[in-house]
Amino acid sequence: MIQLLRRLCLQGLLFGLLSSPLQAATPDLEDSLARVATGLDRQVLRHAVAAMQCAVNHGADPARRLAVIDYSLPSTAKRLWIFDLERKKLVLHDLVAHGRLSGENHARRFSNVLDSYQSSLGLFRTAESYRGKHGYSLRMDGLEAGVNDRARERAIVIHGASYVDPRLASTQGRIGRSLGCPAVRPQVARLVVDQLKGGQFMFAWYPDQRWLQSSAYLNCRPQQLAALR
Repeated sequence: MIQLLRRLCLQGLLFGLLSSPLQAATPDLEDSLARVATGLDRQVLRHAVAAMQCAVNHGADPARRLAVIDYSLPSTAKRLWIFDLERKKLVLHDLVAHGRLSGENHARRFSNVLDSYQSSLGLFRTAESYRGKHGYSLRMDGLEAGVNDRARERAIVIHGASYVDPRLASTQGRIGRSLGCPAVRPQVARLVVDQLKGGQFMFAWYPDQRWLQSSAYLNCRPQQLAALR
């Protein structure tokens, strides 16, 4: 009888783990994207998928695209990835700028403060496209309170910029920098905006220990996901 009860308890525990959306979906999706994620560190991808899955599991609508930025890489490296989540395909792997006060070739400082001219970390939800001073652009909303939730107020948007040019690396040791926006090359700006507009996810990563330990999405703390309510 004791052995039977023990077996039933173990079966119940296994069923609970497999039926959990986060536990069931994240490894499978992560593995699928890892196979096409040229040059993307597996830890960064794991965090991006986990943060997105946490949002979806707690009320956010599923997305068709996921963009990942690894700010631990220099600006001269291709550190932006865009994935098609339905087809498990890589849509784009390209350059992306960081804020002028985040650092030179390497971004090291991040902010949620107005006029800080620094990039922000964490999970974002993309919103509407529009035409502004930088042409065809994309607004987005930060989902992490105190980390990036002032993105719209700060006018942190995705747009094309001529200074996102790999040729600048030979003359100034880095590509140009933005006022905090994840700016992309003009040649791919329309593709990026069209792929990401309308409620897709974007995740910006850096090994900032305070953020890694406190992020409501990376640690999936439902009570802190105020941005979804």
